[in-house]
Amino acid sequence: MTLVVFLRGVNVGGRRFRPAALAEKLRDYDVVSVGAAGTFVVRKPGARAKLLAELRRHLPFEAEIACCNGRDLLQLETENPFGSEPSGPPLVRFVSFLSRPGRRASLPLAIPAGADWFVRILGAHNRIVFGVYRRHIKTIGCLGRIDDIFGAPATTRSWNTIATVLRLLKAP
Repeated sequence: MTLVVFLRGVNVGGRRFRPAALAEKLRDYDVVSVGAAGTFVVRKPGARAKLLAELRRHLPFEAEIACCNGRDLLQLETENPFGSEPSGPPLVRFVSFLSRPGRRASLPLAIPAGADWFVRILGAHNRIVFGVYRRHIKTIGCLGRIDDIFGAPATTRSWNTIATVLRLLKAP
């Protein structure tokens, strides 16, 4: 079973590293790095605890780690989670991954509430949260509220990044 791993808050604020170099150190797990934000497809994860310990050992700093089974992302794609929600500038489809089980929330919801929202959470499935956000300087703070809403640290990626992950999951 393929595993997808997401590191939170890396390559920002002095917490820099080279994801491709980390993937190379984890080659026994057949790891592929996706972009610079710390997204990895792990084709031979073995025991999850052992993989995560090895990953932490090679990171130059502590980082929050979220992961999901590749089949969960494939299932999410087939369910068309965004429905008829528009995308493209200035709207971005996103997926957030909770690093541990969180609490339920009444969805959909807008942050802040009302017509002038920056983030709209459309739904959640297990530890995967999805929605759209507006490109704006205030959006990052609104995305940070996902942690509070669900009671667990969330790591967010654009749907474009997830689409790349999905292509890797479907590749032979």
